Amino acid sequence: MADEKIPYTQYLQADGSVVGNLPEFAEDQELVLALYRHMNRARRFDTKAVAMQRTGRLPTFPPALGQEAFHVGFASAMSADDILFPTYRDGPAQMVRGVQLEELLLFTAGDERGSDFQVPRCDFPQAIPIATQTAHAVGAAYAMKLRGEKSVAVTTIGDGGSSKGDFYEAMNFAGVWQAPVIFLINNNGWAISTPRDRQSAAPTLAQKGDAVGVPGQQVDGNDVLAVYHVVSEAIAAARSGKGPALIEALTHRLTDHSTADDASRYRDADLLSEQWKEEPMIRLRTYLSNQGWWGKEDEESMLTELDQEIERAVENFEASDAPEAAAMFDYMYAELPADLMAQRAEVIAAHGHEGDGS
Repeated sequence: MADEKIPYTQYLQADGSVVGNLPEFAEDQELVLALYRHMNRARRFDTKAVAMQRTGRLPTFPPALGQEAFHVGFASAMSADDILFPTYRDGPAQMVRGVQLEELLLFTAGDERGSDFQVPRCDFPQAIPIATQTAHAVGAAYAMKLRGEKSVAVTTIGDGGSSKGDFYEAMNFAGVWQAPVIFLINNNGWAISTPRDRQSAAPTLAQKGDAVGVPGQQVDGNDVLAVYHVVSEAIAAARSGKGPALIEALTHRLTDHSTADDASRYRDADLLSEQWKEEPMIRLRTYLSNQGWWGKEDEESMLTELDQEIERAVENFEASDAPEAAAMFDYMYAELPADLMAQRAEVIAAHGHEGDGS
């Protein structure tokens, strides 16, 4: 849903045709091809992870099918020194940031070692509670401002999560402190089974920042060029001391909320069919083809390479040693309370001594 008072950005329409004047970076073949490759890797990984869950090799998985342009676009706009505060659906963005596929698989399997990613060391782990990461992002952004650093915090939330009090409180502090933080709303139209029109009466979610002095805008979340451009400009502004921004990306969820969900129970099949026509991959591939930058052989070669990369990651994940059972106690407190010390001892007694990997 758009509103004439809220800026809206789109460059690539569903059929791959160009709207208006493209930004300069759209002529950078290496950059645009990298965006396309990241999007394809995200989708191929998504497909593999869902298949692993269906065959009992992962306990659950939150797909990002249809939302690749959002994740890849904003993550590619960030610098290495910026800090990401992701949600549980931001795996594709984390891949762009340098998180390894096997690390994402470890985390999805319930192994917290997957959050100890080697790159980027300062990014936060995926937030499972809804909206708490937005407050964390503002706190970190304010700390960076006080230290005179030029880094920017970037945090994402779903359309449903934007109704949480944490989100409003975080934006309020960001506005007061003029903190260098970017709030990104991934508006795919559903908060699990609750549609957008039953979540908020606001004409747009972007205007939710008005009351707290955080400027908002919308972007076509299926257009990776638009997402990259809008987020790049917002980050540059925040880095130069111009404060926070709120960006609502309008996209579609082309599958279930998670592998524990069945969206066919609440979503109209005809609507989903129409949304598939607007998905982000086809429009970008068409643009690349029209530019003379991409062809059938390029596509086949890339997909083969990506599938091989994903299979290697799966093999490494499944060959990894199981975590120690007592590890669940070891990183919660600086000094473990007495009752948890007793429980930890019971776990060690039941599952083996520390250090044996059992």
